[in-house]
Amino acid sequence: MKSPRVLTHRRPAGALALIVLLALAGAPLLEAAQGAQQPSREPNQQVARTPNGGPETTASLSTDADAPPPSDWAPELLDAILSSPNSSAAEALYDAAFAAGPGVIPQLEAALKDDRTAEFAAQALAFVGGEKAEQILQQLINDPRDLDLRRFYLGSLGEYPAPEITQLLLKAVAKSDVEPDRTVTEAAIWALTVRSDPDLPADVRRSESSIQDVVIRDDADNASRVIEARFRYLASERGRNAGVSLEQAVRTYFVGALEQAPPPRAKTAAGAQPSAPEPPPAQVEVNRFTFSPDRTRVLAHATFEDPDASANYDMVLQKQLGEWKVVSVWAGAEPEKAEPTAPAPSAPKHRTPRPGSTGTSKSSQPTH
Repeated sequence: MKSPRVLTHRRPAGALALIVLLALAGAPLLEAAQGAQQPSREPNQQVARTPNGGPETTASLSTDADAPPPSDWAPELLDAILSSPNSSAAEALYDAAFAAGPGVIPQLEAALKDDRTAEFAAQALAFVGGEKAEQILQQLINDPRDLDLRRFYLGSLGEYPAPEITQLLLKAVAKSDVEPDRTVTEAAIWALTVRSDPDLPADVRRSESSIQDVVIRDDADNASRVIEARFRYLASERGRNAGVSLEQAVRTYFVGALEQAPPPRAKTAAGAQPSAPEPPPAQVEVNRFTFSPDRTRVLAHATFEDPDASANYDMVLQKQLGEWKVVSVWAGAEPEKAEPTAPAPSAPKHRTPRPGSTGTSKSSQPTH
């Protein structure tokens, strides 16, 4: 695995953080600075020089009606970055907001009011975390808009192990069949996957027992196996260093898939060549880490890959008692790999269990 590139506070990240601060606040600081530098004359008038050198006020170049309000560019700018076909533009914006830390929470709260920036603001608040961010996210449960922002509140609850929080997430899973947006249920499942409670898998299976949606049932079943595998790993001697480093903490989250034995291969006749090469093992690559200002919280971008598919993940890690722990996971794109050119074997295709495999959603799953 390649060593992850750690994102520090170099000039590019600082510039993007400034965009976040100015854009979400409607650029009041920029307007104030510009107003302080303007000469004392009537708005929209241009000063020219007469032939003898004296000043002469000319007609206005534009009217107030022609000029757009100075704050309109802010959500338009963010919307353009977030919807760019180059996904790294949006990722850099999320990284910048995370690196700025709790100081941008008031601006993110304001950005929730605009439909164009609401999803970005809700996701960034879930990334930043903390009591204030959680209070704002909780209010999204009753958000009247057709944006289903509840998923960001549910997805952020993984780091809170209180029994009442666990029950809230389990209830969200149980009522999947009456939930209009599958991504809301999936967010609750993802929040459960970061836990390592040995009793939780049985609770998850009870919650899914009456669900008709086969995709959610598959997700919940995968989540149960992920939790069980991680608990066994953490209870073993090998799991003693699970949180010693950021990269090891990320790998620990995926340990159930990474350590799963490959399916048994069909026996061949003596001396015959195997019909297909051994499939490569599952692997995780961490692309980069972004640190919070106090360096106790990290936003990681990782890619999980197995013989069937690859998927991108945004993962938030928190330092707890000196060790790193994954506290929330957000699924990104999961493109299916191209089928091999060789004829497929007659046996059913084996699919390595992956945490929270989402399948086809009722509505599109957000990248962040």
